[in-house]
Amino acid sequence: MKTATKFKEYIWLVDTIHKAGMITFAEIQEKWLRSDMSEGVELARSTFNRHKDAIQDMFGIYIECDRQNGYKYYIGNDEVLRDDSVQNWILSTLSVNNVISESLSLQNRILLQSVPAEDGYLGMVIDAMKKSVRIAVDYRKYGTDSPNHLNFEPYCLKLFKQRWYILGHFHRDATEEKPEADYFGVFSFDRILNMELTDVKFRIDPDFDAQEYFNECYGVLVGDDTRPERIVIRAYGYERFYLRDLPIHKSQYEIGRGENFADFEFYLRPTIDFSGHLLSRGNLIKVLQPQWLADEIHDMHQEAAAMYEAE
Repeated sequence: MKTATKFKEYIWLVDTIHKAGMITFAEIQEKWLRSDMSEGVELARSTFNRHKDAIQDMFGIYIECDRQNGYKYYIGNDEVLRDDSVQNWILSTLSVNNVISESLSLQNRILLQSVPAEDGYLGMVIDAMKKSVRIAVDYRKYGTDSPNHLNFEPYCLKLFKQRWYILGHFHRDATEEKPEADYFGVFSFDRILNMELTDVKFRIDPDFDAQEYFNECYGVLVGDDTRPERIVIRAYGYERFYLRDLPIHKSQYEIGRGENFADFEFYLRPTIDFSGHLLSRGNLIKVLQPQWLADEIHDMHQEAAAMYEAE
């Protein structure tokens, strides 16, 4: 069997079991025979077992069997398939790739968005993370002409709105002027001018959790001292449906509905990138709480309107 065919079957199997929650082999067989991949040929039990082992080895996804409940199969570590997990991203990407690869005759009618790897920096950072070595970069912030030379420990990577970001950890030894300090910085790949791996090893903090670190963030802004708080917005018209289908943040929760609106609650850091997103939705979103954020968005709308009124 070709490797591409196997990948398609792995993805199909994980997706089928994940959607079902609990499913017997007979039910898997029934769904398999209804799929185009089967070509009318049953899925052999031995093939199923090999696929199950391969999925565990390749993706770290465990397909378990509940023998006490009718020999039903389920994803044993379902948490790895959360929306922003690496496994879910890989499986989703491969699944879409499989569909598109079978539709090359429509390539001029399928429009995609690229996610640049920025001249190989993605591979270099991953290599540094594997080797646990510091990286040195020349980094130019927006609005500055001369770059800064930085040397830091690569703690994690984050993809946000088609841009790759790296979370770097810095350590400063105590001096007569300044005390010892540990702090983080987030850097966008598209502002890195040069990158090199050093031979300086580091040990990542065993208590560090990348998911937890960004848990209260809308995007990647963390270190501006904005504290997380409860936020309530009202979405009007079709915007309320968009928010239900594609939540802004994992803490989003719908708390009320009206004739042409819905209210949503969040708990996150209302940083400038979050304010910018709310502003981009124009008159489709209104901030109800907190009042300071409502005032901020109101003033930003007024300033934008004034730009069109000025000569």
